[in-house]
Amino acid sequence: MSGRKVIITVAPTGGLATKQDNPHLPTQPQEIAEDVRRCYDAGASIAALHARRPDDEATCDPTVYRRINELIRERCDIVLNNSTGGGVNGDLLAWNDAGYHEVSWPERLRGLDGGAEMCTLDAMTCFASAAGRETLLATPPSRGRELARLMRDKGIKPEWEAFSPTHLVQEVATLIGEGYDRPPHLVNIVVGLHTVFQGAMPYSPKALQDMVNLLPADSVFTVSAVGACQTEALTQALLLGGHVRVGLEDNLWHAPGEPGTNLAFVERIVRIVRELGMEPATAAEARAMLGLGQP
Repeated sequence: MSGRKVIITVAPTGGLATKQDNPHLPTQPQEIAEDVRRCYDAGASIAALHARRPDDEATCDPTVYRRINELIRERCDIVLNNSTGGGVNGDLLAWNDAGYHEVSWPERLRGLDGGAEMCTLDAMTCFASAAGRETLLATPPSRGRELARLMRDKGIKPEWEAFSPTHLVQEVATLIGEGYDRPPHLVNIVVGLHTVFQGAMPYSPKALQDMVNLLPADSVFTVSAVGACQTEALTQALLLGGHVRVGLEDNLWHAPGEPGTNLAFVERIVRIVRELGMEPATAAEARAMLGLGQP
């Protein structure tokens, strides 16, 4: 593995945390762009972006995404990856006639029109328990196909999200098998969200290994580890031949009692990457590894 290039993704904002949780959380386009530039300079090659309204609540408004993307592109050539999961408040929060909150499907689709090279593809269905509510992320097979088809038609590379082994062998494998994505397939394995998302997996070395073993053929995988397990899980991901994601979306604390920053998280994973004899990939190298064109 000596000298292997590693794609480092920074997820600076997410759809759940607030500035009350961590004052360093960037939520508005200008501060997101400035934070991403610092992380790019430190070694990040992909930015996994969530948009927020002026009141910091979640949105997939393509106007907001385009502003974020334009400001980042003025500063650097990092790969842009916009979320179509969005969040569980703001414009994403809808009321279902069955009597519970649901993440708005039309709002999720708006995230495809922000001008990004990549978008997240959450094809699973689950309840999220956050902000004192139980909110359904409803993506039945028909919606998963719609989202995948729209990405293919718009020339957007999907980042397939997997919170459990079943997501890999059902939703991800099915849609890839139906031809909605050309290889290499980028799969983001998410661990540690089991206290928030119903059916998600906690981190353990065996659980992560098992999920890697279930990846579709021709996959490139990255790992997102939420909370205190982050450093251990990402080190294992590197040893398994994968790539890594860090940022305040996944972890608010750099150490107990010490609020983290996106830059500090990127700098720490870069040190680990290099201690293991690897090197951070540039944005151009990441595009080549993922089969993306130039920005």
